[in-house]
Amino acid sequence: MPKVSRYHPMLVALHWILAFLIVAALALGALVMVKIPNIDPTKLEALRSHMIGGAVILLLMLVRLVARAFTERPPAASTGSRILDRLAWASHRLFYVAVIGMAGSGIVMGFQTDLPRVVFGHDGTLPVDFWVFPVRTVHYLFSRALMALIGLHLAGALYHTLILKDGLLRRMFFGRRIHPAPGVTTTGRQPLPSTVQR
Repeated sequence: MPKVSRYHPMLVALHWILAFLIVAALALGALVMVKIPNIDPTKLEALRSHMIGGAVILLLMLVRLVARAFTERPPAASTGSRILDRLAWASHRLFYVAVIGMAGSGIVMGFQTDLPRVVFGHDGTLPVDFWVFPVRTVHYLFSRALMALIGLHLAGALYHTLILKDGLLRRMFFGRRIHPAPGVTTTGRQPLPSTVQR
């Protein structure tokens, strides 16, 4: 039975949607929100976008986990190095840990600081400093771990593309997933030989 050469279209779509949303959420948190004082009204708007984005990311990540469990995947890629292969295996799984951990710590921080009522209900005020809550440090550490994993992921993609030149990125794009075996037509029948070799 032929193996699939690409990931399921749902996983492909989720991969690129999540990539965009995660980078956007990290940029909003680390580059924009950190510079806005909690007494500034625009902080509420930024927090609203950040919280909605985080909830969507968590939901899509859980959907991706289920889709991964129930769809056939291409064989594991190899770099030819046992250490690099193990690093790739671990980093892909740590992605799930980092994303779910970051979203989970954000939810805990939200309820500890009464953010849903303040941000969405316009009732109350933001705390003067989120850092007085220990979970803020957890949220920060998960965000930095996620940034490091993204950097490692990009380095791996570039290594496969520019050094190994093995076409690995095609696995995460849309296209035919199963190719017929050599010498087999799309109907599954063996083609008739045009010449007879002696």
